[in-house]
Amino acid sequence: MLSFIWKRATGGRIRGSGGPALEHLHTADAIRDRMAGSGGHGFLRDWIFGGIDGAVTTFAVVSGAAGAALEPGIVLILGTANLLADGLSMGASNYLGTSAERDELARAAAIERRHIEAVPAGERDEVREIFRRKGLHGATLDAVVEQITSSRRQWVDTMLAEEYGLPRTVRNPVLAGLSTFSAFAVCGLIPLIPYLLWRPDAFVIACVLTGGIFFVIGAVKGAWSIHPWWRSAIETLIVGTAAAAAAYGAGSVLQGLA
Repeated sequence: MLSFIWKRATGGRIRGSGGPALEHLHTADAIRDRMAGSGGHGFLRDWIFGGIDGAVTTFAVVSGAAGAALEPGIVLILGTANLLADGLSMGASNYLGTSAERDELARAAAIERRHIEAVPAGERDEVREIFRRKGLHGATLDAVVEQITSSRRQWVDTMLAEEYGLPRTVRNPVLAGLSTFSAFAVCGLIPLIPYLLWRPDAFVIACVLTGGIFFVIGAVKGAWSIHPWWRSAIETLIVGTAAAAAAYGAGSVLQGLA
């Protein structure tokens, strides 16, 4: 996984014979292996989501507290409370949301199985219409419909994808929630490190460390983008810095009012 991230982030590609640089091989074995593993789900989205939110929200708390000139001990209390409460909330929300996706998939699959059992001719007509709209006609269309409806599982999977727009499988809700929480906790801890060490210049160090984690998260996110990795890194850094600056300003204003 790490080697793949590095390859994407650094632009590493496979050079085709006499052609452009490509992302993967197209030999028979490579195609077979890639298609065999195409049904899995990664948790990169959950990690990036949790990591960015953890860094932004915890540093926002630190910035607001620093803007209000609160004691380091209070900053630690507020930051840790946010780290645990918000991290658990995000993890639980992702777990429940992913569970809802699985329930939706299971419900739609049950409906399709019941309809195939009750009105198979009507369901075959639906398959036929789906592929007719894709440009198939005549004997080719008949052959495709026959092949798909010859397997109940394949039939249901086709209807889930084409009629409902649903994936064949959904991510594991527990792993999705844990991925979000762990990323939130790890990245959200970064702004608190200098306060844990009781550094006199803790806020300045927290700014540097948090800016670094914004940049790293953005760079990793950019590995899956069509744009250069540094563009995503800078964008994430700007968004995170803006959120922190707003929180710091709010803390300063509230301190003045108090």
